[in-house]
Amino acid sequence: MIKYLKYYLSSLFLILGIYICTLGGYYPTFFFISFSLIIIIGDIVLGEDLSFKKYSYPQLINLPMYLNFFLLLLFLLITISILGSSNPNWFSNFLYQYLYIDLVNINNSITLIDKISLIAITSLYIGIMGTVPGHELTHRKREKLDMFFGNWLLSLSWDCTFAIEHVYGHHKNVCLPIDPATAKRGESIYLFVVRATIREHIDAWKIELSRLKRRSEYKFGLKNKMILGYTRSLSITLLSYIVGGLAGMFTYLLCAFIAKSLLEVINYTEHYGLVRELDKPVHPRHSWNSNSILSSILLYNVTRHSAHHEKSNLKFWELDTYTDAPMMPYGYLSMLYLAIFLPFTYHRIMAKKLIEWDLNYATHEERKIATLANRTSGISLLAKY
Repeated sequence: MIKYLKYYLSSLFLILGIYICTLGGYYPTFFFISFSLIIIIGDIVLGEDLSFKKYSYPQLINLPMYLNFFLLLLFLLITISILGSSNPNWFSNFLYQYLYIDLVNINNSITLIDKISLIAITSLYIGIMGTVPGHELTHRKREKLDMFFGNWLLSLSWDCTFAIEHVYGHHKNVCLPIDPATAKRGESIYLFVVRATIREHIDAWKIELSRLKRRSEYKFGLKNKMILGYTRSLSITLLSYIVGGLAGMFTYLLCAFIAKSLLEVINYTEHYGLVRELDKPVHPRHSWNSNSILSSILLYNVTRHSAHHEKSNLKFWELDTYTDAPMMPYGYLSMLYLAIFLPFTYHRIMAKKLIEWDLNYATHEERKIATLANRTSGISLLAKY
C-alpha cells in the first residue's frame, strides 16, 4: 500500500500549503523555507530510490495527478485573494464557511516577506505539482482523460507549447544544436530561459500548423492546440481577475511566468552541455539522470530522465533507474536553486561532470563535438580538454 500512497505526497504538500499559508503573518515564509529544506535535505539524507515496482492498480497513482489540478487551482486562488485588490464576498464566504480561512485576519497580519514567499511557493507549486504531472499526462497521447488533465495542468503556467514542442520536438532533437531545451556548455541560465521560451513557442507553432495542414484543417480555429491552450490559460486569467481584481490577475500572471521560467531551469539542468550526433538515436547518456528518493516521488520519476528519453511512451512507474547513466550531482531542487542563485558554482560543478561525460560516455564523434563546445564555453576548466 505504501508504494501507492507515496505518490500522494505532492497532494499532501498542497493541502499542508493551503492550511499553513493561511494561518497568518510569517507562516507563508516559514512554509516556503521549510518545504525547500525538506526536499533538499530529504534527497541528501534518504539517498537514492533504485526500486522498480509493478502496479496492479495504476489508476490509484494517476488519481493524485488529477487531484493536483483542483488543489493547485484552489491554492492559486487563495494566493490571488490575499494579494489581490478585491475580495468578492462569495469567494471570501466560501473560504470561511468551508475551509475556515479568514481573509481579513490574513490581510491584517501578512508581511511583505510573506507576500514574496506566497508568490514563490505558488510558482514553485505550479511547476512541481502542475507542470511535472502535466508533462507526464500529455505524453499519453491516446488517453483522453490524461490529455484533458495534462493540458489543464500546463495551462496554469501558460505553457500550452510544452505538450506540443516537448513531445514532438524536444524528444526528437534532444542534445542537438536545434533543440531549444538543451543548454550549451557555459550558457547563461538567464539567457537560456529567454531563448528556450521564445524558440519553443516558435517551434510549437510550426509543429501545430504542419499538423493542421496535413489534415486540411483551418489553421486558426479551436482545433489548433495552441489557440485552445491559450484559451484555457485565458480562462484562468479571467477567473483570477474575478477573484482578485487587476492586482490578483497580475499576481497570477507573475506566478505563471515564474513557474514557466522554473520549468526552463529544469530543462537547463536535465541536458546541460550534453551533445549528440545528428541522425543518431537517443541513448541514456544524453540526459543527466537522478534517483534521489524525495525528488523522484514528488516529480513522478521525471528524475529518471535517461529512461524517459530512451522510451518516452512508458508511464512514470515503468521507468528504470539506469544507475550507469550520467548522474546529476544533487537532487532536482538543489540543482534548480544552484543554477538560479549560484550560476558560477553550478558551472564549476558541472564542468567536472562534463569532463567525466566526455571521457566515459561520449562516442568518438560526440567527443569531437564536445571539444569544440568546450573551447567556446568560456569555462577555463573545460577549455583545457
